[in-house]
Amino acid sequence: MSRLRKGTVSRKTSETEINLTVDLNGTGAFRIQTGLPFFEHMLQLFAKHASFDLEIAAQGDLAVDGHHTVEDAGICLGRAIKEALGGKQGIKRYGSAIIPMDEALALVAVDLSGRGFLAFDAPMPAQRVGDFETELVEEFLRAMAMNGEFNLHVRLLAGKNTHHIIESIFKALGHSLREAVAASGMSGIPTTKGVL
Repeated sequence: MSRLRKGTVSRKTSETEINLTVDLNGTGAFRIQTGLPFFEHMLQLFAKHASFDLEIAAQGDLAVDGHHTVEDAGICLGRAIKEALGGKQGIKRYGSAIIPMDEALALVAVDLSGRGFLAFDAPMPAQRVGDFETELVEEFLRAMAMNGEFNLHVRLLAGKNTHHIIESIFKALGHSLREAVAASGMSGIPTTKGVL
């Protein structure tokens, strides 16, 4: 799959300003600035394990909390992935991964179906990791899946340490999307409907 697969999204609201570029044909390089160090770490892990090049420059109303920044980053990343996929010619469409991180074990499955949906079953033992509110993981993933127009299933199979749980989810997300956007070796799009 040799065509350019890059998406760029800029979004400015009264709460956030985000400029984001993703290259699905990348090597896992990243340059990420959100003002939320733990979130940045998770996005770095995602980019590396997806083998996507990812650039994010985000400014948000962090004096309120991280919610708007995290959710809007998800909106922009979903839209950029959708743009990068174009007509979805020759992709596998589906991807899944079960990734351990010490005692934590997360399952993530993706269907680049053209329909946004999130099923999230990953209880977080702690409300915060550092300054990051752990409930924002679900908000980020929902915004990403809805705006990227893909099905995303996230399930925690085991885990006690919240940092490990979130890290296993973001790594599994990267592996799942890397598989789903990969070349299938078949021509056309992977559906009998004629459009995804």
